[in-house]
Amino acid sequence: MSSLTVMIPSRNEEWLLRTIQDILKNMRGDTTIIAVLDGQWPTEPIPDHPKVHLVYHPVSIGQRAATNEAARLASSRYLMKADAHCAFDEGFDIKLMAPYENGELGMDTTTIPRMYNLHVFDWICDGCGLRTYQGPKPVACKTCQSPESHRDVVWTPRLNRGTDFARFSSEPKFEYWSAYKHRPEAAGDLADVMCCVGAGWLMPRDWYWHLGGCDEGHGSWGSQGIEVACKSWLSGGRQVVNKRTWFSHLFRTQPGFGWPYEMSGKQVAYAKKYSRDLWFNNKWPTQTRPLSWLLEKFSPVPGWHEPANAADLAYVTQKGQSFAAPAVKAPTVLPSVGVVYYTNNQLDPAIFNACQHQLQRNLNGNKLVSVSMVPMAFGENVVVPGISGPLQMFRQILAGLEKLDTDYACLCEHDVLYDCSHFTFIPPRRDTYYYNTHFWRVDAETGRAVTYDYMPVAGLCADRQLLVEHYRKMVAEVEAHGYDHGMGYEPGLHPGRKPGVDSHPVVGWKSAAPNVDIRHGENLTASRWSQDAFRDKTTCQHWQEADAVPGWGMTKSRVSVWLYDLAQGA
Repeated sequence: MSSLTVMIPSRNEEWLLRTIQDILKNMRGDTTIIAVLDGQWPTEPIPDHPKVHLVYHPVSIGQRAATNEAARLASSRYLMKADAHCAFDEGFDIKLMAPYENGELGMDTTTIPRMYNLHVFDWICDGCGLRTYQGPKPVACKTCQSPESHRDVVWTPRLNRGTDFARFSSEPKFEYWSAYKHRPEAAGDLADVMCCVGAGWLMPRDWYWHLGGCDEGHGSWGSQGIEVACKSWLSGGRQVVNKRTWFSHLFRTQPGFGWPYEMSGKQVAYAKKYSRDLWFNNKWPTQTRPLSWLLEKFSPVPGWHEPANAADLAYVTQKGQSFAAPAVKAPTVLPSVGVVYYTNNQLDPAIFNACQHQLQRNLNGNKLVSVSMVPMAFGENVVVPGISGPLQMFRQILAGLEKLDTDYACLCEHDVLYDCSHFTFIPPRRDTYYYNTHFWRVDAETGRAVTYDYMPVAGLCADRQLLVEHYRKMVAEVEAHGYDHGMGYEPGLHPGRKPGVDSHPVVGWKSAAPNVDIRHGENLTASRWSQDAFRDKTTCQHWQEADAVPGWGMTKSRVSVWLYDLAQGA
């Protein structure tokens, strides 16, 4: 059974006990609660429970830091951040995890449940019994003027006051987007959503840390929904609303009825300025998409684009808003991406043909240059005679890069099966090497499959001129001094490795489905089938073994049939 940790950063929160009790009542899976008591003990004591863990800080560390601390303590497969004043649907945990487990959602996806307003309490006049909706205690009853009243806890979701969709403006500022529900792309139980409220969201734990957790540079509060959304989308991942379940959130929107965390106007302004600089200038190092991509995906976005349908127009007219000119415009012509395919022409024909057919089908319109040791009819062919080895590989890659005339280049090896999602990526920066890390290695004889964290040359995409400069240096260095394994095959400055011929940064990203690296005994790099084969265990993190590859099917004991089917287009 999959496991979930609900992370609750809490400061002087009078509804924390109710929130925890609500989770315990409605969870149906292997779910644990970690509540961080950030600077103060709770108003009501939290009884001991095997599924509830409390962390206390006498001095507040901030909401983002508290969330990160809970995530570090969690050992579950999934993480959910929730505010300390929320109620939940029955079985919310199972309903949120199920789409990941059954393959409807990739593990690079953030999910938000449907959100409703939470009716927590009313004030009841002691004189006439008039009920007043939650807020600061009335000074006097509006009917009988009595100054005395008491609070009646209701704790009921307002199912007629809910939202599925949100966006952010060019300020940037979080805004609800009720008109979006009329668009065709908003249909379905799992629908893409541009932005979210920071009060409740879920994602796989590994994905949370791939995104860097909560960015404490923003400060304790402010712009968290925008942060989660931009990280989810610009990393190459996705953010959806799961309409099959919900949570209900207490909104404190009245004077005298505010947040337990101190939230000054100066802090909000700082978070907004930090957020704008980070996302609008494409400065987040993990992003693989520019902000303009996100705006175009959800276009037209009020405040960014001109309205293109009646629902959006009616919405902004009703709100007294207008569509402003985009602060960040998508390019009218997308950068061009080419593919350099390199081979020594010494591969088993079954693997050779399957990989070529798969690549040809999935190029997504990108230009293909093949570089081989003997002539071949595949793309625009360049022949570089030589003897197989590191220097020959570097010479072939360089020749292909110099033949291409595109802005960016992807390097593709002759024994790798590429998924179509690999070729949808466009690097957001020209000074960085981007590696698709979503690879499985499959033994050509047995079909055994393994995956772990690594950045292969076969997954590299970067600015073409940057790659040309790198490989010119590599060829010159190896011709002069020979190849040293300490140099590595992968361009860029990798963690734990001494600088090579350049020190440009590297960034990993994951395609929607994995690529498959066929291991056949003649690969240039060694095949390792156990973690014991690695001298440095940090280079094989998140090791998994399987008899089938997600999205590709069963591989064990049927590799020859599997490769034949791929070569035939089956």
